[in-house]
Amino acid sequence: MIWLKDSPPEVLPSRARWRRVLHEVIFEADTPTGKGFDILLIVSILVSVAAVMLDSIGAVQSLYGSLLYRIEWFFTLIFTAEYLLRLLSVGRPLKYAISFYGVVDLLAIIPTYLSLFLPGSQYLLVIRILRILRIFRILKLVPYLGEAQLLIKALRMSGRKIAVFLYTVLTLVVIFGSLMYVIEGGEHGFTSIPRSIYWAIVTMTTVGYGDISPKTGLGQALASIVMIFGYGIIAVPTGIVTVEMSQAFGRKVSTQACSECSAEGHDVDASHCKFCGALL
Repeated sequence: MIWLKDSPPEVLPSRARWRRVLHEVIFEADTPTGKGFDILLIVSILVSVAAVMLDSIGAVQSLYGSLLYRIEWFFTLIFTAEYLLRLLSVGRPLKYAISFYGVVDLLAIIPTYLSLFLPGSQYLLVIRILRILRIFRILKLVPYLGEAQLLIKALRMSGRKIAVFLYTVLTLVVIFGSLMYVIEGGEHGFTSIPRSIYWAIVTMTTVGYGDISPKTGLGQALASIVMIFGYGIIAVPTGIVTVEMSQAFGRKVSTQACSECSAEGHDVDASHCKFCGALL
């Protein structure tokens, strides 16, 4: 073992233990502290996104605007500290920073700071809802019944995938609706984020009531993208069930995260990370 000059032998082992404990709390979902941290994080994300949505409603903003502003900054500072702790707890911070979750975590805090220079950009904080994807790490801890019949097992596996699919659709309508609210504004009928989300749902499901519609070129371009997404997602649930019926017995995946690159999705019997080769 190599020690830093003039440093006592116990400094590095102590620092390594501290980082290992921090990683277990923040990244692992199969321990009581890790699961508790994830649940607290998810509740905080939901509250912060709800505050942003309420702030976009004129009547609520006029009464509680100051309180919602403080709530927004409170959660932003909390998520900023959490993001920095995540970088400190992994052996390869850059690897985590450019991963899917790392980029989402960073995007979840940027809009608040950006709003200091570009008023209105704070409404893009709804992208924080993407961070709730971590809830599926907790759901993986629920054991499957090994003696279930083939059809029931296929339906169960399909149900989890469909839940992810529905969450993805919900996330898309929230993001598209919020973007349309920022682009069009109240003068074109998009008076709040919830109303804009209603438009996104109507458009994506190809219902098209026509009670509100974008008037600007940029808004119409976004509406075209939403329509295309709507056609693309119609057949997804049927395809999911069909695949699970033909492949009823799926591979079990561990919820353990690599302490070096923070990657997940390892086999339950894996001893090394399949992405960076580090010891699990």
